[in-house]
Parts: sequence; C-alpha cells; structure tokens
Amino acid sequence: MNDRIRLGVSACLLGEHVRYNGGHKRDRWIADMLGPHVEFVPVCPEAECGLPVPRETMHLVGDPDHPRLLTTGTGIDHTSRMARWARQRVRELARRGNLCGFIFKSGSPSCGMRSVRVYAPEGRPSRRGVGMFARAFMESLPHVPVEDEGRLRDPVVRENFIERIFTTHRWHALLAGGRRRGRLVQFHAENKLLVLAHSPKHAKALGTLVARAEALSPTEVFDMYFERLAEALKLKATVAKHCHVLERILGYFKRQLAADERQEVLEAIAAFRRSHVPLVVPVTLLNHHARKVGQPTLAQQTYLHPHPLELHLRNHV
Repeated sequence: MNDRIRLGVSACLLGEHVRYNGGHKRDRWIADMLGPHVEFVPVCPEAECGLPVPRETMHLVGDPDHPRLLTTGTGIDHTSRMARWARQRVRELARRGNLCGFIFKSGSPSCGMRSVRVYAPEGRPSRRGVGMFARAFMESLPHVPVEDEGRLRDPVVRENFIERIFTTHRWHALLAGGRRRGRLVQFHAENKLLVLAHSPKHAKALGTLVARAEALSPTEVFDMYFERLAEALKLKATVAKHCHVLERILGYFKRQLAADERQEVLEAIAAFRRSHVPLVVPVTLLNHHARKVGQPTLAQQTYLHPHPLELHLRNHV
C-alpha cells in the first residue's frame, strides 16, 4: 500500500491556472504545509468537463436542492454536462480506492460543499447551495472526510479534518492486510482513546461491536465499524472530552510516577482546561512519561500522536 495519504483537492488551491479568468487560488497551508505529507489528487470540474480556460463565469440558479448551472452573461446551461462528468469522475475516484479525504474550493458552483449562492429570478440569492461536483462526491462517498479551504483556516476545524484523514489512511492500511477479526481488535485498541475524545457514546458502541465481531461476517463488522468510526470523528473533540482522556491516560501510570511528576501533569491538564496552554502541552508531558517508563499500551495509542508534529495542529488555545 502507498504510504502517502491520497487527498483530493480542488486544483486551483494548488496553484493550477484553471479558474474562469486563467488564474488560481493557491492556498499556502494546503500546498506547502500539508503537501509534504500527502499525495494530492487535483480536480477541476470546469476544466475537466471540457470548458475552456479562461471562460465565462457561472452560477447556480433555481431550486437550491436541484439547481441549474448557467453562465452568468449568456445564460448557457451546463447542468447536464457537469452532472455527467461529475458522476463519471466520482466513480473513477471510488474505483481507484484509498482516497482519504477531499478539500473543496469554498463558494464554487461546482466545488463548494456548503453555503454556495443559488440565484432566483427575483429576490436575494439563497446561501443553501452545494456545488454540483461536491454534491455528487459527498452523496456517493459519504464517509470520506471533506472540508473547504475557508473552514480550514479555523484551527479546530483544521485539526479535526487532518485527524480524520490520517485515521482513514490507517483504516485503508488495515483493509489492505485483510478483514480479520484480530486486526480489527488491534486497530480498535490503538484508536479507542482517539474516538473517546470525540464521542464516548461511539467509543462504547465500537467496543461492543468488536466484542461481538465473531457473530457477524467480516464484511458486516468492518463496514459497520468504519461507518460508526467516521460518525464519531465528525463530532467535535471538546476541551472537556480531551481532559477526560488525558486523565484516563494518567491513570495508566498508577504508581510509576513520582508525586511531583503526577502533579505536574495534573497542573498541565488544568491549565489546558482553562485555555491557558494548548493541548500539545499535556500531551507532550504524557508522551514523555510513556517513553520514560516504557508503557507499551500508551506507546500504541494514536491519540498521543495522531498526525505529524510539524503540522502544529495541537498548538492553538
């Protein structure tokens, strides 16, 4: 299996000159910070469906749930062309497999994943639209993590999305080794604290599913597990839930830490709870102690190292 994460992205965000005016919308964080850790799969719906560069601008018109894609000046209808191409492109992406996520261009009539303007003959435009390609993608691949570059400027949203694509990549690695119960048990053991930080309810349900895995077919149990895992990771990992996980990790050490070392960790967790320090502070302390005492269970926990440190995703307060 390819060790690099396959990540779909609107091509203009990588600096490709595919926009209506022949320009681009290169995003430095996506291209320069995230780029070294992924294999980008660039997509430009307008250019790939056969429209020229440059071209007349387009917008969505009519019913927000079933809009038409029209050029803004001449009113040429490209709805059928875009719909046919989008269905085919999504099938190609699904057939290739191992796609771990997609970053869409916000506001685009083809790539916008939410709040796209949809114009009506009269009145103000609605902001309930979804770009035609983005809609086809999300309907066909509902468990593939998606975001747009605008929302990724929010550090909490960014951390959640990157955590999801790295977890999805680990899941694909699991599937590449075969759908065997023992491998699923190991995967759950390594990721249970990560899930717990998002949803205690889902963490309990996944544990129950793994425990009764022998009563189900491998296809059933693996499909059910990933569906619930994807649901869990969409939920926000709050400060309170993080603190619960951090305190639980501290419990793994029992009598292995001196009183002052334990107190130092508790103070770091309390400071994080009050938003005085970022999550990376208590996590770094716990990682240090896990290596120092040789705690094998914690060494495998993805919660303590879910993504590369150089992405600085846990450094925000």
